[in-house]
Amino acid sequence: MMRSARDLSLSGVRTGDMASTRDVHVEICHQEIVKYDLEIKALIQDIRECMGPISALNDLNAQVKEKFQLLRLRIQDLEQMAKEQDKESDKQTLLKEMECHKKQMLSNQTVWRKANLSSKLAIDNSEKDELLEGADSTRQRKVTKENLTESTSNITESLMSVSRMMAQQVQQSEITMHTLATSSRTIQEANEEFKSMSGTIQLGRKLITKYNRRELTDKLLIFLALALFLATVLYILKKRLFPF
Repeated sequence: MMRSARDLSLSGVRTGDMASTRDVHVEICHQEIVKYDLEIKALIQDIRECMGPISALNDLNAQVKEKFQLLRLRIQDLEQMAKEQDKESDKQTLLKEMECHKKQMLSNQTVWRKANLSSKLAIDNSEKDELLEGADSTRQRKVTKENLTESTSNITESLMSVSRMMAQQVQQSEITMHTLATSSRTIQEANEEFKSMSGTIQLGRKLITKYNRRELTDKLLIFLALALFLATVLYILKKRLFPF
């Protein structure tokens, strides 16, 4: 009895480990399916925006085919894992998820075909436009050759006119420089005269200050003389009027 209990417990542990391992594989499978789906959508967007050349479009299509092949294999792996589930509910859940991934893959294939048609049409139109532009450029080259001589003559005349204008500008510049030199000398002479006048003005100012001082001194002396004279007159009058 003890051995049978141990066997049952060991078998239960092994069953749990196997179930856990299956869950991990299922989760990894889901992640890879989502990754391939996103990569396919990104490549389809690149195809939709591809404007050529056709070799670039072919490279993108080769990458999409490779991703679809990997996605298809992972969906088949998920289907096989669903069939190996012990519980019917888990089996049905995985089968439904597998069907959803299949529908999404078919939808991506439809979008891929439409993107290819749109891109090829855009590349064809671009190549046609380039051919038309090439024809137009050929006609323009013929017209350009016919007008080349006339254009060269016009350019030569324009260059000669510009040369004459530059010579006139040089002469005007020389005259302006001479005028500036003369003006500079005149200003320098006026500056010397101003310095001379400034010295004269300063000398006159000193003389005026000196005369003002002399006038003040003269006034003071006259006042003192007048005071002395008045004092003398008063003294004489006092002596005569009051001899004692």
